[in-house]
Amino acid sequence: MRRSTDRFLTTHTGSLPRPDDLVRMMYAREEGVPVERAALERRVAQAVGDVVRQQVDAGIDIVDDGEMSKPSYATYVKDRLAGFGGSGNTFVYQDLVGFPNLAKRVFGDPGRSRRKTPACNAAIGVRDPEAARTDAAHLRAALDALPAAARGRVQDAFLTAASPGVVSLFFRDDHYGSDEAYLAAIAEAMRHEYETVANAGFLLQIDCPDLGMGRHIQYADASLPEFRRKAEMHVEALNHALRNIPAERLRMHLCWGNYEGPHHCDVPLADVIDIVFRAKPSALVLEAANPRHAHEWKLFETVKLPEGKLLIPGVIESKSNFIEHPEVVAQRIARYANLVGRENVVAGSDCGYGTWVGQAAVDADVVWAKFAAMAEGARLASAKFWAG
Repeated sequence: MRRSTDRFLTTHTGSLPRPDDLVRMMYAREEGVPVERAALERRVAQAVGDVVRQQVDAGIDIVDDGEMSKPSYATYVKDRLAGFGGSGNTFVYQDLVGFPNLAKRVFGDPGRSRRKTPACNAAIGVRDPEAARTDAAHLRAALDALPAAARGRVQDAFLTAASPGVVSLFFRDDHYGSDEAYLAAIAEAMRHEYETVANAGFLLQIDCPDLGMGRHIQYADASLPEFRRKAEMHVEALNHALRNIPAERLRMHLCWGNYEGPHHCDVPLADVIDIVFRAKPSALVLEAANPRHAHEWKLFETVKLPEGKLLIPGVIESKSNFIEHPEVVAQRIARYANLVGRENVVAGSDCGYGTWVGQAAVDADVVWAKFAAMAEGARLASAKFWAG
């Protein structure tokens, strides 16, 4: 994971807007309509090439494939792992319980309403070992196809993967009978994807909403101490799955849910930060721009960043069509840099812009304008922190 050694680098969380025709193809596949695999792969490869170029043009330094091949950052695992053939899961978001009309809107989202979350009803194993290799090949081809000048602006590239904990959140266990056994089985199966990405030469981002969002969904009825024990168990399973990958090639995303809800039930960062820092990845991607978590930069006035870790705070929101002013971006970067050191901060986004296929809370064109504003804000902050 590159650090900001002479300027503030920029990146984002992972998912990006997908082309309309690709969305239609992926809708069809999710709904059981036959889709020619080769045609879908060709369209995904083209979309990855396009989205990589768009990221570079917008000023992003550390790019990815936009999750073009996945129906979502987490539910894609049902297509890659065996053992998920049960009935669908039902979710209750604690912050939406008192707002039933808003809940209908959130769950009626074109992407979220189509998500498939079949329960685990058999032993888990790797069903499609080629999928992660194909993702890596598409991203490598997209990078190689960039003009030399654009390729030189790319500082690194990453691919995302679901954590064992978030898989357990979305897919109910009807087979293993205990959280420990279920997490262990998921972790061992996901290890193939994790190591495939790392061995392909890319950074691996582990998506861990289970450590944030899990509090008000999966463990809403638990006490905080009970939730913390569950979170510790999730981190232990994750670390075991990542045992063969160097920490500096890993980043993790802490998330409270990328949806337009009140979020007043979000567990405070202060209540989980010590557990989060026990996870192996060296970089922490966290929400820091939205109204529920924008204040939590102050936590680092008292919490010391562990040696070897770095922060990727969100300096642009992922659910708002407001284009952040570059000065606001620069101020947000500066707050963190003043507390943890300029070399330990990379500018990022709160969450993704295509969490579910078809989700479009932020207009696609606005996404790229927001990225450009982030890049300009990073330049403004860099001029102050590397003056002279």
